[in-house]
Amino acid sequence: MLSIVRFKVASPNIKAVSRYSTECASTFANQDKLPRLPVPRLEATAARYLKSLQPLLSSQELAQAEKAVSQFIGPGGLGPVLQQRLLQADREAANSWLEDIWLNKAYLEYRESNFINSNWAAIVGTFTESKEPVSQQATPVQMEKAARMITHLLECNEAINKQQMPADMQRGGPLCMNQFKWQFGTTRVPRMQRDEIRGQWPCSAKHIVVMYRQQAAVVPVYNEEGRRASLVQIAAQLSQATRSIDRMLQRQQMPSVGLLTAGNRDNWARAHKLLEPGNAEALEQVESALFVVCLDTETQGTTTANDGIDHMLRAYENRWFDKAIQLIVLGSGRMGVNCEHAPVDALTTGRILMEALSKEAALYKDTAPCADLPPAEPIAWNIDGQVQHLIEAAQKQAHALAADLKVLLGDSRQYGAQWIKKLGVSPDAFFQVALQATYFQMHGRAPATYETASLRRFRHGRTETIRSCSQDSLQFSRALADNVPLAQQLRLFQQAVASHVEYSRAAASGEGVDRHLLGLLAQIRSPEEAQQALLFQDPSYARSTSFTLSTSNVTPGDIFRGSFAPVVRDGYGVNYALDKGDLKFTVSEWMSASGTSAAEFRECLLSTLTRLHDAGQYAMDHQLLSQ
Repeated sequence: MLSIVRFKVASPNIKAVSRYSTECASTFANQDKLPRLPVPRLEATAARYLKSLQPLLSSQELAQAEKAVSQFIGPGGLGPVLQQRLLQADREAANSWLEDIWLNKAYLEYRESNFINSNWAAIVGTFTESKEPVSQQATPVQMEKAARMITHLLECNEAINKQQMPADMQRGGPLCMNQFKWQFGTTRVPRMQRDEIRGQWPCSAKHIVVMYRQQAAVVPVYNEEGRRASLVQIAAQLSQATRSIDRMLQRQQMPSVGLLTAGNRDNWARAHKLLEPGNAEALEQVESALFVVCLDTETQGTTTANDGIDHMLRAYENRWFDKAIQLIVLGSGRMGVNCEHAPVDALTTGRILMEALSKEAALYKDTAPCADLPPAEPIAWNIDGQVQHLIEAAQKQAHALAADLKVLLGDSRQYGAQWIKKLGVSPDAFFQVALQATYFQMHGRAPATYETASLRRFRHGRTETIRSCSQDSLQFSRALADNVPLAQQLRLFQQAVASHVEYSRAAASGEGVDRHLLGLLAQIRSPEEAQQALLFQDPSYARSTSFTLSTSNVTPGDIFRGSFAPVVRDGYGVNYALDKGDLKFTVSEWMSASGTSAAEFRECLLSTLTRLHDAGQYAMDHQLLSQ
């Protein structure tokens, strides 16, 4: 096994009952029906890979890449050897040849901070413009709102434990539900060179952790018999936790151990090792907790929704970034999340959050209080000078990351997915082509682009890359920039959309480029073999995987607006939701990079979306669109 994972699975004899429909399958009922992720043919991946390079390279660079790929996959090349090793790995894997490779290479071996670099964030629920209370202490509305969301998140965990959350379906086919086992009680634990994922399903933890004024408190939400606390009891537990921390800080200043989770992973691993002798129980309590709730206080500048998403993504104090779910509640009661990405993809967490939010907005009849609920208690850390030094280093690193990142919201309320469908095109393809045209308008070249495709139609499937930048999208971008005749623009637009749809379907079917190439790369056994892997040695590989545009569709976006950082210094991170009547997006940039501007990108994208609407509406009115 490649991954280092502590994960316990019990198999209780539970009769699954759906809360939504008697026709819905229980949570994990379809798992055995799911196909395994295929290993694509080497020649097919090579052909699709070379096609994706066309808009990115000069003719001379493309000829060089074609030669390198031909030698890699041809007789005597290393490609067929790596392919056979990967096929053997597939035969030996319990569920998926990609599962451990992706977890390790994309996440657990990454040594920079989770904060901003890997974690994603979102504002959730109704985030209307509002001034935050001027207070350094928790407010009643904050604790009331948190208690309600905690209650509904606990209900979600119970439904998953009992296999009562209906299994997801897409176009009549089942989707893998394995990621739901990694939502609650899951923590990324720092280790030198490669981290661990600690989790348990069914998750039987009886407590959550509350972060308040940069301190952690253990907050029981079940009694020893496993009965859940009532809403009133949970609110009282939060009040007790915050008062206890207030009293503790009045007596003495305490170290902000949570800051370590915002720093370099190896430094955090060193600190974790130093903490273990005198803080074993404290670490156990945090790492086994169902999830973390952050009650933020010093948020006076958080007024608009843009302030909100900025705070959820960039605030690094009062956090424990290793938890799979961090619910963040501001003094006004407005909410967001910051979530560790390694075990679970954002749309899975989003499904749980929207489930909880739908209940939070409805009337709620409280349950009876449970007896003998243990009290909430703050964690008192025992640290030495070495750990304090590592805390300060993590804080410095986090501050530099946060200061360098800008994130902006954008909204196009002129039209939405409903209007786009009238054009006879995919809303996602429409938006991706608009992104390509926007980048070209600003930078005069095509960007290597990452769009997330889900592989959940396969057993233990995660994601694949849609390489949205195509030769067709580049030709359309040029035509739009040159303002060629409308008929020509429409023809090129439809070709660009068709190319995107074709690649998207291939990626979702397990026939994408990037995961297969990653699997082959993981089979290399020596530096000598690495030198023989000519496809990876050619500069085109590094260029095509340095994703200048990193994008993700998280529709719907009415109560869930996400954001993440660019994956390269001179790039953009674009998160978007294509709702029925409007288009929402966020765009992020590293401000230290030369030549990028999130503000300019936002305005250029809005202008492009308007141009596409005007052209599309004219074409529909005059029946210019070919079917």
